[in-house]
Amino acid sequence: MRVDDPGRAVRLAPYDPRWAGVAAREGERLRALLGPVAVAIEHIGSTAIPGIVAKPVIDLLGMADSLRAIDARRATIEAAGYDWRGEYGITGRRYCTLSDPRTGRRTIHLHWFARGADAAARHIAFRDHLRAHPALAAEYAGVKQACAARHPMDAGAYTECKAPWIARILAAAGGGD
Repeated sequence: MRVDDPGRAVRLAPYDPRWAGVAAREGERLRALLGPVAVAIEHIGSTAIPGIVAKPVIDLLGMADSLRAIDARRATIEAAGYDWRGEYGITGRRYCTLSDPRTGRRTIHLHWFARGADAAARHIAFRDHLRAHPALAAEYAGVKQACAARHPMDAGAYTECKAPWIARILAAAGGGD
């Protein structure tokens, strides 16, 4: 589930209730740009879980009827400011990133899947499980902080550090393989 570039610094921030609004506005912008190609757009990841620390980068999960439909809209997505990164380590995904043009800081991770993809279901199951279990969400925040302390200058290693905990929770949430 690696979505960060190796060597990118890890910066965690306290939960910000504005993240939900940012995600909603960007989802609406994408729906307006892509029309019926964007079957659904969900806010996922840590910024979608109230109360926990997160890298202040919004994760969006877009679903389309097919990846071919998303591939056909690549130019539109890139014209909207996104960098197209392809599958980027997850088969059946199209991964795009959006950065603030003034600061260069990453602001959005956009993960496209075909509707019904197992990987999309896992992302949503993880989010929903942590939203429904605040004590687990708090535990995850602790795991994130420990991994960030261990790997402050390598977001890829940070992501890998969290992976065993995430896999355990996905299995409990019914979203594991």
